[in-house]
Parts: sequence; structure tokens; C-alpha cells
Amino acid sequence: MLDIKKVRENPELIDQTLEKRNHPAVSKDLLSADEKNRNLISELQKIQEERNSKSKLIGEHAAKGKNDEAEKLKVEVGNLKSKMQELEDLQRNSQNTLESMLAEIPNLPDESVPVGDESKNKEIKVEGKKKDFSFELKEHFDLGENLNVMSFEQAANISGARFVIQKGKLARLERAIANFMLDLHTTEFDYEEMNVPILVKDQAMFGTGQLPKFKDDLFKTTNDYWLIPTAEVPLTNMTRETVLDIAELPKRYVSHTPCFRSEAGAAGKDTRGIMRQHQFYKVELVSLTSEDQSNDEHERMLSCAEEVLKRLDLHYRVVVLSSQDMGFSAQKTYDIEVWLPGQKEYREISSCSNCGDFQSRRMNSRYKDNDTTKFLHTLNGSGLAVGRTLIAIMENYQNSDGSIEIPDVLSPYMNGETKITK
Repeated sequence: MLDIKKVRENPELIDQTLEKRNHPAVSKDLLSADEKNRNLISELQKIQEERNSKSKLIGEHAAKGKNDEAEKLKVEVGNLKSKMQELEDLQRNSQNTLESMLAEIPNLPDESVPVGDESKNKEIKVEGKKKDFSFELKEHFDLGENLNVMSFEQAANISGARFVIQKGKLARLERAIANFMLDLHTTEFDYEEMNVPILVKDQAMFGTGQLPKFKDDLFKTTNDYWLIPTAEVPLTNMTRETVLDIAELPKRYVSHTPCFRSEAGAAGKDTRGIMRQHQFYKVELVSLTSEDQSNDEHERMLSCAEEVLKRLDLHYRVVVLSSQDMGFSAQKTYDIEVWLPGQKEYREISSCSNCGDFQSRRMNSRYKDNDTTKFLHTLNGSGLAVGRTLIAIMENYQNSDGSIEIPDVLSPYMNGETKITK
């Protein structure tokens, strides 16, 4: 959430920065709502002071036997109380209006972010080499169905489109991928593993920016819980309404959870396969840190996610997302895109975002630095999306006979298995 103080201090800069996101100017409406709210607060304070003063006089008059004056003041104090209640309702509504307006505005992009739409995304790194194949390549869904380890038809009979049933060694391979990632992040990169709820309340979704803007992308239960779209939601909200000491920072969490997305805006996209599912699994990284360490932590998180692909010997590139392509809560995002030879293109496998203090303002998550209290900086990234990592392995490790080699680092998690065959 934007800091209204920054809007007051430099409204033109706020509008200019939001223009990079192709977002309309907001400062005029925000300042008008803010002024109305501040005037109501000021008026309330004046009435409270008058009420306190007259209440004090009532006692003084009564002590001196001036009962008529005291009774008259009691009436005036009663009227002031009624007026205060009316003003309090107006001010509360005014405050809610202002906060609702702020809640709809995306984070301000960092100065280093390329300006423009998706075409302005900037490639900054390419790692590894594309593997050479001497046969016609298949995409992951053909490989999986031919091996009888992946069934979309059975899943559709149970749940409909955008679901899959994985069987046997492929199901075990997905579990192996997740376990490998968790072990790497906890033993080598100092992330603390967390087992978190996948059902959360409104305020948790609001805190990380999913609500109110993206409610159509979410699944909601009949008793007002939301299914998480990513473990970022419960992990980041662990610091809601808390004040940490700077000595406790950074906090680094990792969690493996199912994730649920309605894919409301994905009609016609990736209708075959498991690239875009209603239910999928991710190993999520979240960091909570100080303002001074925020940028360094972002680079560190990116390197941790990259290391997974390096250990799996998968070719990938890193891009900085443009101002109009990055997520609502992000001020800067790195996308890691893995090469999928079956699709003959790079596809996103991780987004690592620095949200600055945008989410912490929505959650009131703070830290104490000496005598100063500041809002935490929050960061999140996939470390990695498990299903998409499975796709990358299937397509990059396929053989001419349709079998799939198991990467060396995953073989111990597969009881020594080295290949998936029919």
C-alpha cells in the first residue's frame, strides 16, 4: 500500500511513477480524500478539547454551588458528545474510503525497472547450454501419456479441465523434486522450513495484495476461507501486526504447498498439459528484511532459485520484468525462464520479487532499529514451481524411445532409479 505521506510530499512524482505502470493519475483524488479525512480528525480533536474543558468546569461550578451553570454545561457536553459520535462515524467512513482507494493502487516500480509492456522485459543472464537432440522431440504431455504415468482424461472425469493425475514413477519424481528443493534451501541457504495453512482469511489475502483486486483469480470456500494461490500468503503474514528487532532480520522461510488459481484470465492459454493448472505445487521462498538489506536479499533469493536449475543441469535465462509486466505488489521482479525443447521456447519457472514495504504497510509488519520503528521489506520467489520443473526435466531428459532419464541429483530421492520407462 502506498504511503499517503509520500503522496502529500510529491504528488507529481507519484503520478509520473504510476504512469510507468500504465496506471492513471491518483494524486488529486487521494489528496482530496486525505484532506477531508484530516479535516474531520481535526474537528473531532477540537470538539474533544471543548468537551474536556466544559466537563472540568461542571465540577468547578458544582463545587462553588453554581448549579444552574453546571446544569447548563451538562446539556452542552451532552450535545457535544452526540456531535462527536456523528463525526466519528463520518471520519471512520472517510478513513475507510481513503484506505480503499490506496488498496487499489499497485506498488511503485523501482528506478532500475525497464519502462513499458512485456516487450520491454530485459534479459540479464543466460546459464547453461541447450541440449542437442537427434530425434523429433515431444512435449511433456505426450511423453507422460505415452508412458502411462500422466492422465488428463481421468482427472477431467473427476474434476474437469486443468487437472491431472500423475502415476507411479512420475508421481514419485515430482515428490523427489520438491524434497530436493527443500533440502537445498534449508541445508545450504539458511531458509527455515514451514508447514503452513492453505486456507486463509480475508486479511491475509489483503496483506499480500491478492485482495481486493484479484478476487476473481482465487478460489473461496462457502465459509469464507480462501485457498492460497501461493505459500507467499501465509508465510508473509506470519509477521502481521508484529514488531521485530532488527537483530532478528533477515527472516527466511521456505514451504512446499499446493496452490490454487482459477486462471480466470487464461482462457485458451496452455490448455494441454500442466503448465497452467487450477491445482499445482510450489516450493516458495519468503524473506523479511530491513530497508537497507532489501536489494541484497533480492539478489540472494534469485541466486538460491537459480541454483536449483544449475544442480538439475537445465538451461535457463533471467529477465527483469518491465514496469507493466510485473505483479501488483512488486517493485522489482526477476523472472527465471527455463528452456523447454519440446515447446521450443523459454517458459517462466520462478518469479523473485522485492515488494519493499508495500505489503508490510497492509499487514502493519514492522521492525525496530534502535529507537526508530520502520516497516519491514518483504520478498518472495518460487524456489521453484514444482510442476514446471517436472515439465523441464521431462522435456530436457527425454530419450528417442520416449523414456525419461532422471537427473543425477534426484536419483537418491528415487531409491536409485535412473529412468522412467513404459
